[in-house]
Amino acid sequence: MIKYDKIIFVCTSNTSRSVMAETIYKSLETNSDIEVISRGLVVLFPEPPNPKAVIVMDNHHLSIKDHTSILLRSEDITEDSLLLTMNNQQKEKLIEDFGFDLNAFTLKEFIGETGDVTDPYGKTLVEYEECYIELARLLKKAVYKLNKDVDKE
Repeated sequence: MIKYDKIIFVCTSNTSRSVMAETIYKSLETNSDIEVISRGLVVLFPEPPNPKAVIVMDNHHLSIKDHTSILLRSEDITEDSLLLTMNNQQKEKLIEDFGFDLNAFTLKEFIGETGDVTDPYGKTLVEYEECYIELARLLKKAVYKLNKDVDKE
């Protein structure tokens, strides 16, 4: 089983789902030495997080208000990095752009589910809350899977 040294949550712009995932994951997994970051596949210039994502995260006592979007670059990726995208299209773009598919999965694929993490962009605060709930559920499973895999070593 691979021991990851870094987890990179990837979405399109790094202004909502990936930064939400990074922050939720860090709140769940506090005893790990794995570096956890988030990046975007299409970041033309640094942007703050989506205001609705900020509100939802604040409601759960997690802050992303100081986050600035960052473009995924090849220097971010090592052979022991785990790349988790929000949908299959992002995974395919990541593989196409970086030629790196060894440890690239959609978040749902990684934990044995199918489908995409719903994109709340352009939708209501309720949809952002639903995205948070979905991410929290998926990330609890990811933490469990990663801890279980480490225990097998």
